[in-house]
Amino acid sequence: MKILVLLKQTFDTEEEIVLTNGQVSENGVKFVINPYDEYAVEEAISIKEKYGGEVTVVTVGPSRAEAALRTALGVGADKAIIVEDESVFGDEYMISKVLASVAKRDTYDLIIGGYMAVDDGAAQVGPRLAEELGITHISTITRLEVENGLVRVEKDMEGDTEIIEAAMPVLLTAQQGLNEPRYPSLPGILKAKKKTIERITAADLGLNIEEILSKTEILDQYLPPQKVAGKVLVGELPNQISELVDILRNEAKVV
Repeated sequence: MKILVLLKQTFDTEEEIVLTNGQVSENGVKFVINPYDEYAVEEAISIKEKYGGEVTVVTVGPSRAEAALRTALGVGADKAIIVEDESVFGDEYMISKVLASVAKRDTYDLIIGGYMAVDDGAAQVGPRLAEELGITHISTITRLEVENGLVRVEKDMEGDTEIIEAAMPVLLTAQQGLNEPRYPSLPGILKAKKKTIERITAADLGLNIEEILSKTEILDQYLPPQKVAGKVLVGELPNQISELVDILRNEAKVV
């Protein structure tokens, strides 16, 4: 069984976001594997350990993203691919086109990714990629079983659980609760350092950049306003009500 894992390197979720001239500053920032992609990596490794096969991790990003791939190799992935080409660093539309070109270079029974990236929260790459490849897609799974060319998954649906079966090839996106990601072991880290990461460009994939240009553009980025202290109303209830109405009308201007 061949498994492709979609991986993105993102800010550590505990990092403070600093904007400089409308751009997110990366100075001194710690980068990690996107937390939802960690579930995808763990699930792929677990399936390989149970049924055999080969796990390939792929990312589209700058050279620093190699660290995320090395981590995935350290926990058991077999191969790693990085599309290290600034001309294709775009929105979800462009990234899905690029990943589709990568996926078509081989035949994969299963493609797994996190259901969203914590830096943009778009949750579009997985579904878009499935459409590009013409395969079934099931999102936000919390349980996965593989047997005889079929997958059986569970996903939370408005307080209930939905059970879905599908034939492979299939693309799945992982939700929190699917598993408990492991940490790389020292032997795994040492082995990962010796593994070769394949670096490819848009030219290697035969991509026409003009045909896959991003469909969205970020015009501005800004931090939310700082929260101000709440106001406590005191006194008799009728007076509190009058004061509240005055505040809503003249200060908040919502009535």
